[in-house]
Amino acid sequence: MNRIRTAAALASSALLAAGLTTLAPTASAAPTAGGAPTAATSAALSATPHRVLFDNSKGETAGNADWIISTAQPDPLAQNANPTTEKSWTGALSAWGVALQKTGQYSLKTLPAGSTISYGTGAALDLAKFDTFVIPEPNIRFSAAEKAALIRFVQNGGGLFLISDHTRSDRNNDGWDSPAIINDLFTNNGVNNNDPFGISVDVKNISTDNPRAINDAANPVLHGPFGTVTGSILRSGTTFTLKPADNPNVKGLVYRTGYSGTNGAFFATSAYGSGRVAVWGDSSPADDGTGQPGNNLFNGWNDPAGTNAALALNATAWLSKA
Repeated sequence: MNRIRTAAALASSALLAAGLTTLAPTASAAPTAGGAPTAATSAALSATPHRVLFDNSKGETAGNADWIISTAQPDPLAQNANPTTEKSWTGALSAWGVALQKTGQYSLKTLPAGSTISYGTGAALDLAKFDTFVIPEPNIRFSAAEKAALIRFVQNGGGLFLISDHTRSDRNNDGWDSPAIINDLFTNNGVNNNDPFGISVDVKNISTDNPRAINDAANPVLHGPFGTVTGSILRSGTTFTLKPADNPNVKGLVYRTGYSGTNGAFFATSAYGSGRVAVWGDSSPADDGTGQPGNNLFNGWNDPAGTNAALALNATAWLSKA
């Protein structure tokens, strides 16, 4: 897939990860009946990590993609138990994973290729055992059971992070690309087929833009534990149409140049039931430029035209209710 990328980086990934570690949130203890947390409760909560599952069951490494945090799956710690930079793990999303791992407050796993997405089955990697599920540019259509599982996961308190790409980005040539797959999830899931999140993926291929963040000092994704978000990058991606009539919780946070309101959202969030959703219109910003040999990757994670690391990590924290 052709992409225009800025080659320069704001800083090395090692420095970024080190800086992000100091900004990570700390867990708070629940009060006892008397109002004060016990030492045991505080220790237990501070030791309980936020559980994040990254998907690799839907063709995330098809073609030139490498949207994984590590080739060691399901547990990236099997590749390197003490990662220091994105090169400690192999995958174009390794910078994302390593930055979370280094805080000491996240437990990361990957749903491997050939697996089935489930909720409430008791399986080892069932969504009920995680706080957030990240699906970076799916290239295989979700089954009916998987779509229902995803909606119920959010409905019951889970965080869902979806990354789309441009139309006609069918990397495995099965007739389905990420915009069609995500729209199918939103409108044909068997639980709520009426746009439960108030979001529709635009069927577009936008070659390049530097979308900017809205001005909202109180927003926890734009101003979160991992820094302030000023914008992102769009390098062959798409946008979203927001439908507050379907779900009044939907909110655009980053917009394509010249757009606002319900049109041209590049990064948006919503809430459904007791859970949360975030959507991003391009896989380019999460790409850290490293991965498996033979893939043509680019460093969008550190591209100075956006604050992509802060956006991805703040959103992960918000979805995980960190």
